[in-house]
Amino acid sequence: MLAHRLNRRDGLAVGVMLFSMFFGAGNLILAPLLGVQAAGSTPLALAGFIVSAVGLPVLTIAAIALSGSVRQLADRISPLFSEVFAALVYLAIGPFLAIPRTATTSYEMLRPLLPTDLSPTAALLVFSLAFFAVAYVLAMHPSRLTELMGKASGPALLLLIVLVVGAVLVSPPGGPASAAAGDYAARPLVAGFVCGYQTMDVLAALAFGIVIAMNVREKGLEDTRDVARQVMRSGAIAGVLMMLIYCGFGYLGYTMGSVVPGVGNGAEVIAAAARIEFGSLGAVLVAAIFGLACLNVCIGLTCSISEYFSERYARLGYRQWALAVVVVSFLLSNVGLTAILGYSVPLLLALYPVAICLVAMGLLQGRVGRSGVGRSDAGNAGARVGDARDAPAWRLAVALCALDSVTVALRDGYAPTLWLPFDMLPLADLHMGWITLAVLGLVVGRLWRCARSGEGGVQ
Repeated sequence: MLAHRLNRRDGLAVGVMLFSMFFGAGNLILAPLLGVQAAGSTPLALAGFIVSAVGLPVLTIAAIALSGSVRQLADRISPLFSEVFAALVYLAIGPFLAIPRTATTSYEMLRPLLPTDLSPTAALLVFSLAFFAVAYVLAMHPSRLTELMGKASGPALLLLIVLVVGAVLVSPPGGPASAAAGDYAARPLVAGFVCGYQTMDVLAALAFGIVIAMNVREKGLEDTRDVARQVMRSGAIAGVLMMLIYCGFGYLGYTMGSVVPGVGNGAEVIAAAARIEFGSLGAVLVAAIFGLACLNVCIGLTCSISEYFSERYARLGYRQWALAVVVVSFLLSNVGLTAILGYSVPLLLALYPVAICLVAMGLLQGRVGRSGVGRSDAGNAGARVGDARDAPAWRLAVALCALDSVTVALRDGYAPTLWLPFDMLPLADLHMGWITLAVLGLVVGRLWRCARSGEGGVQ
């Protein structure tokens, strides 16, 4: 008899694996800095942060589980859009930005432990070569990531984080800053939401779906509906773990406010807290935390990107795509990362609102996922009819959203003083003016559909 869900141990391991794939350097540093800057408003700021840094990625995992893949989700807009959008997502969060940064960030946290007479350039070259060689070898078995991350590197990372945060809970190094800074003083909930938005984990969640499903199937689930349900359970487990750790790191930053009041980097907050709690051993703990987190993310992204491109563009096999990913990432981490940031960050900011809009579409048409989770042919036909009727509304919503996000991202990246009409939209000062346009597109598209139906169009 076929199993319909994983046992508790395997289900937890897949959830820890997914957590490990999400939780990189960016995730580590945002919450501690929030705690320092929000001061007495930290609880409210953390609540907003968790909504965007945990809630949105978990909802994205659910949307992908219902739809099948990022391409199947984006296909509802158009095949051409789907092709371009999926490729940009995988490249932007992979070799064009996130993967090179895993090596450089790990190196920066290790550098205080290295001899001072070493050439920084040569040291980074040797370190990144070793880092990507290890990542490539470990990425050669994408269906076994549950064993690697879910049962080994992921728990090790959690243990190290608990050790540092636990020490701060037992013996707080200081207290909150005297006053909240910036937007945290006036609107901490919204400011926290915007801070969590910076994790960009919605894009990562779009990419990880293919590898998560593969690992779930490797554990014995075969029916598409069972796989989809288990992927959503794993997303919930990863979400709970991230929420607990964000709260812990937020508290760590809160207690460091009086110690490092003017700090501008969350990594410095963690390093300072570890140094206070553990002395010289603190630098080793911080280097190990960042090293494990970055290696996990590097492996997860390499597997996801290589799996997608080897399926989509089969001229190269999985191993060849993985090798291409790590080689490009190695080169950029050593010679071109600063330049690549110049256009990769605007690209990410342009893609992120579109991704959120697609996720909303996937969830609101959730039942859309009938074809993705393996319902009967009759159910699939019903879903397709519903999708066809809603397609104009969603196409208009995504188009208007993309118009705002791409234009504003280009302005912010290359001409930050330029005024745009989009700046007049509600929430534009928080980089969320696209929400108004997306909702407008959805409403107008549905009204147009109703008008056509009233004229005798397709019901």
